[in-house]
Amino acid sequence: MKNILLAFTGGTIGSKVADNFIDTNPQAGFKLLEMFAELDTDPLSINFKTIQPLQILSENLHPQHWQQIIAAIEAEQPNQFDGIILTHGTDTLAFSAAALGLYFNQLQIPMLLVSSDLPLENPLANGWSNFHCAIEFIRRIPQPGVFVAYQNQGQLPTIYQATRLASCLQLSSDFIGIQSQVFMHFDGCKFTPNASIQHSPQKPINLEAKFSARILLITPYPGIDYTQFKLDQLDAVIHDLYHSGTACISGLFGEEHNLLAFIKQCQAHQLPVYLAPAIQSENIYSSTKELLNAGAQIIWNMSLETAYAKLLLAYGNYADTEAIVDFLNTNIAGERI
Repeated sequence: MKNILLAFTGGTIGSKVADNFIDTNPQAGFKLLEMFAELDTDPLSINFKTIQPLQILSENLHPQHWQQIIAAIEAEQPNQFDGIILTHGTDTLAFSAAALGLYFNQLQIPMLLVSSDLPLENPLANGWSNFHCAIEFIRRIPQPGVFVAYQNQGQLPTIYQATRLASCLQLSSDFIGIQSQVFMHFDGCKFTPNASIQHSPQKPINLEAKFSARILLITPYPGIDYTQFKLDQLDAVIHDLYHSGTACISGLFGEEHNLLAFIKQCQAHQLPVYLAPAIQSENIYSSTKELLNAGAQIIWNMSLETAYAKLLLAYGNYADTEAIVDFLNTNIAGERI
């Protein structure tokens, strides 16, 4: 018999529809267990222990919620289980997956985050498929680490590495792994691994569940006005990049639109500026070179969601600049491609 810790946190998978509004319901997530008892071929082979550390829609997620989730899981002594399943909303799934994947980098059992594109009562929802995929992964694949089980519409259920999941596609409920890579596919009978991905952390690190609340994340867009950002009471700034690893360095229509000028403002406040995502390669754009010359630091070969979560952990766990840089540059949970 497999013992699985099942942690409910809300989200669509833990919601019901009432008066045309979707909202969390404390009983909604338990429908997964009803479906498991009805649909699984061997329901007596799994023993679930349930906890409910949160009950929120995931758009309301705050890094302090990660601390609550971690505390609730650790209180159950997770390594006594064969696996952990954590239900979660889709809106911030990639951020939570990254944060938990990094924090639990030494976990000796599989942990899988599962979501649903629609409330479970809807027959079109993928929540059961995702939950079933997670259970089968724990049954068949003794792979320690943190993963996400999710089935896009019209595709096979898929296992993603938690630190390599990108946020949901726009105007869609579909997810992709960074560089469109997945860890495994599940056809209902067997898992097929992606031979090009190796889940082998280089240097596991003990961390405290401390996430800095003083990291500013900025997303670029044409015409961005950097004077709108306050730089007081911050530890650092992380600036998203366009897909080619670039951002605007032109002051043609005013220096308030120039990231180079903004970097100088940050330096005047003694704030480091980090950039992500970007692929490290022999050739880079001239604008990227200008940003590096100005003193920005690129977090290479890592998704924006994971870079952000790793910065929060870095500044929550370390005060020394050298230790922060070393942590950011160390692959602890397969987060670097």
